Amino acid sequence: MKPDMRFVGLPKYFWASVRLIGQECGYAKKKRLAIPTRDQVEAVFVRLKLDVTMLDQTLGGGLNMWSTLVAYLTYRAEVLHKHFAPNLMDAIAAKREFNKLKKELHPKCPLPMNKQKGAKKAPAYFTGIINMLIEANADGTPCDFDPRALATVSNGGAPIRTFARRMDGGFPSVSNPRALWEVKEYYYTTTFGSRVADGVYETLLDGMEIEELEASEGIKVLHYLMIDAYFTWWECGKSYLCRIVDMLHMGYVDEVLVGKEVISRLPELVKEWNALIPR
Repeated sequence: MKPDMRFVGLPKYFWASVRLIGQECGYAKKKRLAIPTRDQVEAVFVRLKLDVTMLDQTLGGGLNMWSTLVAYLTYRAEVLHKHFAPNLMDAIAAKREFNKLKKELHPKCPLPMNKQKGAKKAPAYFTGIINMLIEANADGTPCDFDPRALATVSNGGAPIRTFARRMDGGFPSVSNPRALWEVKEYYYTTTFGSRVADGVYETLLDGMEIEELEASEGIKVLHYLMIDAYFTWWECGKSYLCRIVDMLHMGYVDEVLVGKEVISRLPELVKEWNALIPR
């Protein structure tokens, strides 16, 4: 999923209001994403002693703040119901796709196990699917499938940025990467716990570092978030899915790949990454 260009490049104070509205008015009601009324939002602003008139200010380009908020919240609800929910897999569906690709592709890339114990211990299906698809479409270009180092960008032999966290993958390497990605698969969780929430905030941090690199040095590193597990994300974590869509439009990730979407989209992306590498 790419961002909707109507909501790209909006000022950060717009996103401050989006977050505030989500916090104070709620993200979902009876399993549907909520879109608050003008009266509800004005009541929040009054209670918090904020300026209600800012809801009518101009964002630039002739856009009105309130109209754009309504358009964005409506879009976000629609894309979550129509794109995220149908693409998210459970462990059974992910296992089926994993086994199918493994049989077809005969991969040599790493196929790691999950971190569960006992009966839940199994291959990390989503990560394995991602690794196999990248390997199959990389045309022999190497890839860091399991980086055990921080991603570093250098110029003229001198390191200019070393990112704070280890990514889940880098193409063709985490040394001067063209693309970095993070994988969040949580098939066996029973609640939306702090570990899952932290994963969203980690992606935000990484995106802010990548944004700063491009702004300061003019170096673009593509950044992707890949998520799966229907129960964890859809049944328990709709508010965090909202935040992921927000991050996408704030420019902190280039694309979000949701569940089985990786099967159709990753081959296209890997070919695009390959085209960026000097030959």
